[in-house]
Amino acid sequence: MKPKQSYTIWFSQRTGSTLLNYALSSTGVAGDPCEWITFRDPKTISKVEVEAIWKDGTTSNGVFGMKTCLSPDWIHGFRQLYELPETATQAEVWRTAFPNCNKHIWMTRRNKVRLAVSWWRAIVSGEWHRKFGEKPQEHDIADKYNFDAINHLLTECSIREAAMEQFFSEEGIVPLTIVYEDFILDYEGTVMNVLAYLNIPSDNVNISPPSFDRIADDIAEQWVQRFRVERQKGWENIGW
Repeated sequence: MKPKQSYTIWFSQRTGSTLLNYALSSTGVAGDPCEWITFRDPKTISKVEVEAIWKDGTTSNGVFGMKTCLSPDWIHGFRQLYELPETATQAEVWRTAFPNCNKHIWMTRRNKVRLAVSWWRAIVSGEWHRKFGEKPQEHDIADKYNFDAINHLLTECSIREAAMEQFFSEEGIVPLTIVYEDFILDYEGTVMNVLAYLNIPSDNVNISPPSFDRIADDIAEQWVQRFRVERQKGWENIGW
């Protein structure tokens, strides 16, 4: 059965999307916005598999949610699967695969340098999330600083966000924008704003406490400051 309402959380790495996923899922009324397609193949996915995703990500009130990074491969894959013309917008392709998807949430982060450093730290440490109250893992990564890698991730997150902006602008979509720096300061308020945006009644809705702690540490801060200096070396007009 098709969901009555669908929404997509669009994100680049290290913007709090998993924290929001867990929070919305905990309400029991906002679907289960997991990365339903991340580990699937856009070249081989079937309509039966897509319909199974609808079922898995939908709560009893008919709301379906998912989160994903925008990928041209998936737009092309769904365009082929549903035999849509090249003239169909990306959002039209997405609505065909995920019916009634008229709500979009865009997660971003103001400080892209900190985003890139956080991303690299997760890659070299293997610690992508830390459950709330869990003891920090010990990582010997002090010597894992890599200017080229962080610079690449800085560019990659910017390209990804440009692709998302193009997705929205093709149809004049105005997404609900959630900024990471604001989200972590007002966790519950942000979740309530999402429910309001989705027109989901929030009376008697319980929101679980944050599922994760922040991972940033002294090493990450040292990398931020080092990269900031090295990236602007030789610049006449220093920006930061």
